[in-house]
Amino acid sequence: MRKLIDAIARYTRESDMFLLVTCLICTIYGFFLIASSARVLNGNHLMIQILAAVLGIVMYVLTSLVDIDLIADKYKLIFVIGALFILTLIPWGVEGDTGNRAWLRFAGIGIQPAEVVKILFIIILAHMISDKRDARSLNAPMSVLSMFGIFIAYFVLIVVASRDVGSALVYVFILLAMLFIGGVSFKWFALAGAAIAAVAPLAWQFFLTDLQKIRIMVMFNPALAEEQALDKMWQVNQSKLAISGGGFLGQGLFKGRMTQSRLVPQQHTDFIFSAAGEELGFVGCLAIVLLLAALVGRCIYVGVKSNNKLGLLVCTGVAATVIFQSLENIGMCLGLTPVIGLTLPFFSSGGSSVVTSFIMMGLVSGVKMRPRPARYRNM
Repeated sequence: MRKLIDAIARYTRESDMFLLVTCLICTIYGFFLIASSARVLNGNHLMIQILAAVLGIVMYVLTSLVDIDLIADKYKLIFVIGALFILTLIPWGVEGDTGNRAWLRFAGIGIQPAEVVKILFIIILAHMISDKRDARSLNAPMSVLSMFGIFIAYFVLIVVASRDVGSALVYVFILLAMLFIGGVSFKWFALAGAAIAAVAPLAWQFFLTDLQKIRIMVMFNPALAEEQALDKMWQVNQSKLAISGGGFLGQGLFKGRMTQSRLVPQQHTDFIFSAAGEELGFVGCLAIVLLLAALVGRCIYVGVKSNNKLGLLVCTGVAATVIFQSLENIGMCLGLTPVIGLTLPFFSSGGSSVVTSFIMMGLVSGVKMRPRPARYRNM
């Protein structure tokens, strides 16, 4: 018993307890929002979220105890495992609420491979960048092409296997952020931009569904929503009405007129920010933004304070994930970004999202616990 107590005390000293406590505050805040927004729905959404959070906390601890530097050396094997995991969606994928075949379900438990694999993608990319000795080797054509190749492979696999373009777009932001912080030359970003512009017409024609095209075009021409009778834009309009109805302090938890009348579809998952806006008002929304900003800031702080490039890049990848998903989710609730079905980290109902978020934060905590890579400690 004494050894266990000492181990727990040592862990609390060395791990990032600020990060863990902030994650718990976000999650508990999310419990209240889910309890309110999902009580008019069928299903045990709150209980599932609580169980997922407990599993997430366990995974946070376990992940922080693993030396990522040693695992990252096996990046080729990690890539293959991730690719095979995504490919399981082809024979066994089932449709989620968004209509994409992005889920694997076993005994009522849902797993979203794209959520899990983005953790592997961060580790792989961090190793490939940090393993280069200098800027010249990092910016060598084969080096840059190999990094883009890993990204393209995962991106295409996700889109083909699940048609989940939203989840695939997270990988784009992770890639750009990590390459920028890693020191990749701006010429490669320019070439990548030119390549994207060249293939965009093909992607628009062959990879996006008609509904996805309309969701993008309606951002520039709202009249299309009425012409196409687009349910998703009705959902966005309902979300904006709910948020505006909350005012400064909100109508009160469990008292939102639209939330309690189920007038915003997916209000416990993708549009949970609308429930916060209506029932807790501007103050409640601001609290969410500040908590997510605290998570991002802590990830950046730990990365900058680390004594190795791998740790910095891992923290960058995690921070980029939270930034993109938060901006996209809040943006679509406000009608500023397309509806692509991304959850709000730690707040939205969704077991895979919560567990994955805790695992990513566990990676950051592990960087804090081991500021110097294992391979160099005895030198």
